[in-house]
Amino acid sequence: MAKKKYTQQQQVIDALRKNGGFSTLGNLYHTVNTSSWATKTPEASIRQIVQLSKQIFKIQPGLWALEECRDEVLRKFDIATKNASDDERFTHGYYQGLIVEIGNMRNFTTFVPAQDQNRKFLDRPLVEVCSTIQIPKFSYDNLVDRARTVDTIWFNERRMPNSFFEVEHTTDIQNSVLKFCDLQDFNSRFIIVAPRQRQEQFNKVMSRTAFKEIKNRVGFHSYEDIIKQYELMCKARQNTGFI
Repeated sequence: MAKKKYTQQQQVIDALRKNGGFSTLGNLYHTVNTSSWATKTPEASIRQIVQLSKQIFKIQPGLWALEECRDEVLRKFDIATKNASDDERFTHGYYQGLIVEIGNMRNFTTFVPAQDQNRKFLDRPLVEVCSTIQIPKFSYDNLVDRARTVDTIWFNERRMPNSFFEVEHTTDIQNSVLKFCDLQDFNSRFIIVAPRQRQEQFNKVMSRTAFKEIKNRVGFHSYEDIIKQYELMCKARQNTGFI
């Protein structure tokens, strides 16, 4: 009897199984051995497989799981009940974690607030993903304390803040911009991360006179922008041998 062909789809499914039944696309790019695939764009092939396979389902953009492991994976992520607050908590932690991972790959020191450090990024608490649990003392106590409440911070090699990120799934964008106002004297980027459909709300907030001093310094990144950056970083590190 002829040996059954080991298909590309089966390779992806096996990689998901080995990872506990779930994986980000960025991780699949690394774990699936595509050396024998007759294509110059294996990442595109992996994306097509997860999107089209009936054995795989999407949890979040860029995050996929096996149907056979659905209940187990959703329980692991505390989103099995489809409770709105559970879903929001998972989504917030997921994008915080991706931002942290991107920062780590770019060799920044990464930090999330104490109240978020036990929040899950996939199956790990954020405290295990960040490179520090203590915020660097980069300025006066009142400013460090204000920064301590920001969702994610990247610090450079001089332990100065490079970028401040606030993840706004449903909460008030203006509150995050107020934090950025208090920290505007630092030569840092300020970024709101939110669903794409919230960009109009972001634009409305940034058009207010109170924020004119920092209007051109605050950027908006959609969830899809973060996913794309994460996958590009994973691919770049794989190609240079770092993963």
